[in-house]
Amino acid sequence: MHRLANFDVSRQFLSRRGKIAAQLVFGGLCGAAMIGLRTLIDVWAPGSGPFALIYPTVLLATLYGHWRAGLVALVVGFFWAWFFILPPAGAFVFAEPSDPARVALNAASALIVLVFAEGFRRAAHATMAEIRQRADRRLTLLAELEHRTKNNFALVASMLELQKRRIPQAELHAPLDDAVGRVRTFADAYSALSLEQSDEPNVSMKPYLEFLLNRIEAASLPPSVTLFREIEDAVLTPEEAVAIGLYLNEAVANACKYAFPEGATGTIAVFFNVNGDGWRFTIEDDGVGADAFTDPGGGLGSQLLSAFATQAQATHHGGPILNGYRTEMRRESQTALA
Repeated sequence: MHRLANFDVSRQFLSRRGKIAAQLVFGGLCGAAMIGLRTLIDVWAPGSGPFALIYPTVLLATLYGHWRAGLVALVVGFFWAWFFILPPAGAFVFAEPSDPARVALNAASALIVLVFAEGFRRAAHATMAEIRQRADRRLTLLAELEHRTKNNFALVASMLELQKRRIPQAELHAPLDDAVGRVRTFADAYSALSLEQSDEPNVSMKPYLEFLLNRIEAASLPPSVTLFREIEDAVLTPEEAVAIGLYLNEAVANACKYAFPEGATGTIAVFFNVNGDGWRFTIEDDGVGADAFTDPGGGLGSQLLSAFATQAQATHHGGPILNGYRTEMRRESQTALA
């Protein structure tokens, strides 16, 4: 229905002459279609309502072919109905004294339909053009905001690195390293979003997550740890995509830090499964399990994971599994709940 509302028979033509020609031809075709339909109706009801089909014909021709198409359809349909349908058939004469006023009233009514249809068409197209301009402007501003956010995160990380170098106490470097890592995680999530996002306002999750996982695998994963992934595709909003990207980085960083101490070997598996309009995002490892975590339910990492899940309008769960630990973010399908 949306495509039908935006249909314009002359839009594909670039020159003014081509547009006018398309509109005139479309009006003639609408008039011819009306004549064909009227001929079929005359088989069952000959002579009834000679001008009845002119109004919808003029309306459709004007809405989709501009006023020129509506005028051509009006002229073709009106004079054909006058000549062939209005008694006496086959002549532009009047059989009844009231027929001249009748014909004039129908012609005026058809012109009124044409004028209002053209006004409505112009108003609708102007409104749609304004909506597109506003949407394009908002997308441009959003892209600029994402770019500035990424740069600001990178700047904060650089400032923390400089501050760490000025602190002589080595025991204070580890907390700063954690802060730098988390800030760079935020920057990476926004960077991946800008690289993978197309002209569409939403984000395709499979390439987005694949990009993040490749970066994690290349830059952050210890050589002794293998990264496995199984990702189904879905289209989510940028806010949800960023939250899932941050959740992924934080969960994998926690697994690398706690699940595989002293260079232990193992695997981190990442799953993104789709169920209707719901999804489940799981990160699990085969490391030492929950025993390696200090206060796993209330630490900063767990709090961040819960915050990211809330941003994605999802729930967060974490806990031990057989031979490992699982972190999961889930959003239930609204269709299934209904």
